[in-house]
Amino acid sequence: MDGYPRTASERRSHLAVACETESLTYGELDERSSRLAAVLSDLGVHAGDRLGIMLPNSIEFIECLAASAKLEVSSLTINWHLKADELAWILADSDPSALVAHVDLAEVVEIANDAQRPILWVGGDYEDRVAAARTDAIPYAWPTSWPVIYTSGTSGRPKGVVHGATAAVEIMAGAYNALTALWGYRPTDVHLVAGPLYHAGPSGYCNLTLYVGGTVIIMDEWDPREFLRIVDTHRVTTTFLTPAHFIRLLEVPPEEWARYDVTSLRHVIHAGAPCPSSVKSRIIEAFPLAEIWELYGASEGGATRVSGDDWLVRPGTVGQPWPGVEIHIVDPDSGERVSVGQDGLIYVRPAQGRFHYHNDQEKTASAWRDDAFTVGDVGHLDADGFLYLTDRRADMVIRAGVNVYPREIEEVLHRHDAVVDCAVFGIPDDRDGEQLKAVIETRRAVPVEELADWCRAHLDAFKCPSVIDLTDTLPRDPNGKVLKRLLRDEAWSGTGRSI
Repeated sequence: MDGYPRTASERRSHLAVACETESLTYGELDERSSRLAAVLSDLGVHAGDRLGIMLPNSIEFIECLAASAKLEVSSLTINWHLKADELAWILADSDPSALVAHVDLAEVVEIANDAQRPILWVGGDYEDRVAAARTDAIPYAWPTSWPVIYTSGTSGRPKGVVHGATAAVEIMAGAYNALTALWGYRPTDVHLVAGPLYHAGPSGYCNLTLYVGGTVIIMDEWDPREFLRIVDTHRVTTTFLTPAHFIRLLEVPPEEWARYDVTSLRHVIHAGAPCPSSVKSRIIEAFPLAEIWELYGASEGGATRVSGDDWLVRPGTVGQPWPGVEIHIVDPDSGERVSVGQDGLIYVRPAQGRFHYHNDQEKTASAWRDDAFTVGDVGHLDADGFLYLTDRRADMVIRAGVNVYPREIEEVLHRHDAVVDCAVFGIPDDRDGEQLKAVIETRRAVPVEELADWCRAHLDAFKCPSVIDLTDTLPRDPNGKVLKRLLRDEAWSGTGRSI
């Protein structure tokens, strides 16, 4: 008996999860997740269903993941910053049986929940209903599916990534055991969640820590000084970060760093965006006792990794494939594999199972070629099998580690009566890697601030352009298509990089 069942039975007094104001042992998490599972069952959530979770970082988020596993349902982790129309699309497309949401989000959630799904409100009726629920224990189970993560697509609408390793305990157990071996997580680890749990990376490595019986500390929001304080106070050993986190940590003056003992940190995984070489080398120096591992992958699946030592030898690489994973570099026109050192589309043959995009057979088919998939990134392999990224899907923007697809923003702008056409793209930014710029062709005079307010009213803040330029005419090809590439190339010229 491994993982969750063993931990729940053998380490009941061990600290499982803590935040600033509360904590749970494994025994308490086991009991509360059983009670929550009973509440959700009474709301009509049953094996094979989906449970929507729309919560800020909190212990209740972890309870929902544990209860989902006990009920054998898929957890649908939702960005709690979404506006009502964005949320409504995800709920309609994914059709969860119920939602657990924070009461502070009630206005948005109730507007979006047109199907009148039952909602359990954290900060409202959640605690009373869990406390009053029946106490008969539900066995602490393996998760029987990966969380469903909605990731944006070029169509402008988010698509749910549904992995194939579902309803198969043996497959999931094997996957968790493989990840434990890959990253070397231990029952003695203290893992710090520094990013939002609705993202695959922070939630995934939180779950891996709970799987091996370690302790999870949750930050409710990111602050670099608070990160250093928590590492010192709780003797944190592992964490998952993005380059944007690194940049903000390195902005803390050395005299403030000196107040904190961060020598307990032994293992840092980072992903989410390309990491500038200067930032990577400085963070390796800042945490000299920690292994700094870079991960390349997506919600669709992990692909490669590289240690700090190997990166110093091969600056810019994102590493070699995970065990059981293969990387193919393919010419996008001929479909043939290219030679060592030659750029092409990156295809990943995963170690276990296939994913599909929920309700989108066409997008799923376009992602897969035989038994390997691509998310549209471009790169090459060296003679030793180390992968280098040289470009990515042209339109995607990575802003502080968050993927943003301009088409969704353009569609919002197109709904404004003054907008004829527009182009949204990424521009370089020292702190966030990229910011968003919109170049808008208008049919009448309109204040830039009016268009900015329009975006803020219809989009989450991280999707709103930081720069808006107005123009009489956008550059176009002979067919009338906007030549966004020309605008983007101008913005990146002289930076020495294109991503």
